[in-house]
Amino acid sequence: MIKRGGSAVMAKEELPECPVATAVSLIGGKWKLLIIRNLRERPWRFNELRRDLEGISQKVLTDSLRQMEDDGLVFRHDYGENPPRVEYGLTELGRQMMPVIDSLADFGVYYKAIAS
Repeated sequence: MIKRGGSAVMAKEELPECPVATAVSLIGGKWKLLIIRNLRERPWRFNELRRDLEGISQKVLTDSLRQMEDDGLVFRHDYGENPPRVEYGLTELGRQMMPVIDSLADFGVYYKAIAS
């Protein structure tokens, strides 16, 4: 892991050779894409995300957020208050995923239209 532009990113030798495999290693799985979808609009608190992402467990959400934070896609802001207040949002690197999210949404709309 190296720091670049304020974000932690994997070193080149840690990444798969295939660029698609690289992207999938960062956002693969059901929940990471849905977390990114939510965070595109504004920072969210942990429990807000958990309530909105129906079916996600606390452990999976925690692990996914930590992985995305380690990969430089998500930031965690701890306000240092009591009771604790922590928000998660997208880093500039995470915002680079928006065209991918938009394309997935467009395909989902298209598929729903032809599946009727």
